[in-house]
Amino acid sequence: MSRKLIPLQVSDASAFAKSLRLQLSAHQGLPPHLQFLNMLARAAGYGNFQSLRAQADPASGEGIAPTAAPVEDTEIDRKHIDRVQRSFDEKLRLLRWPSRRMDQVTALWILWSQFPAATEMSEKEVNTLLRDRHLFGDHALLRRELCEFGLMSRTRDGRVYRRIERPMPIHAVTLLRQRSERQTH
Repeated sequence: MSRKLIPLQVSDASAFAKSLRLQLSAHQGLPPHLQFLNMLARAAGYGNFQSLRAQADPASGEGIAPTAAPVEDTEIDRKHIDRVQRSFDEKLRLLRWPSRRMDQVTALWILWSQFPAATEMSEKEVNTLLRDRHLFGDHALLRRELCEFGLMSRTRDGRVYRRIERPMPIHAVTLLRQRSERQTH
C-alpha cells in the first residue's frame, strides 16, 4: 500500500521558517516524527498535522482550513508577541517602528489586517489609512514595506494598491485574538 501524498503550501517561507525555528528551539533534542509533522503543520498555519491531512483529503469531508490556533505557548513566542504588542496603542495604532525584523513583519501583518479585502485603493487612500494607523510619522516607509513584503500590490505607476490575500502567520493572529479578547472583557 502506497502512502498518500499530503501537499504543504506555504505563502510566506520566511514566516514559516521562523515559526518552525521557534518551535524547534523550545523543544529539547530532536522531536519524534509525529511531533515534527505537527510542528510543520502549525508553522504553516494549521492546528496540527491531522487538520493538514484532513484539508488535503477532500474525500474526508472535513476540509479544515488553516486555523488561527496559536503555536505551542513557548516563552520565545510569548516574548515576541508581547514585544510587538507594546509597539501598538489601545486603538491598534503603531507607536514606533520595531527594531527587530521579525517584529516589523508581525507589525506589518497587523497593519495589513486593517486594509479592506478585495478593494482597489488609490495611493492617497492608502496614505490616509496608514497615517491613521501609526503615530511615528512615516507612512511612506509602511506603504513601501507592505509592498516589498508582498502584503500589498501596486500598479507600475503606483496609482492603484490592493491588499494581497494570504493567511496570516500565527504570531499576528494570536496578537489580534488577544486584543479582541481584552476588548470583550
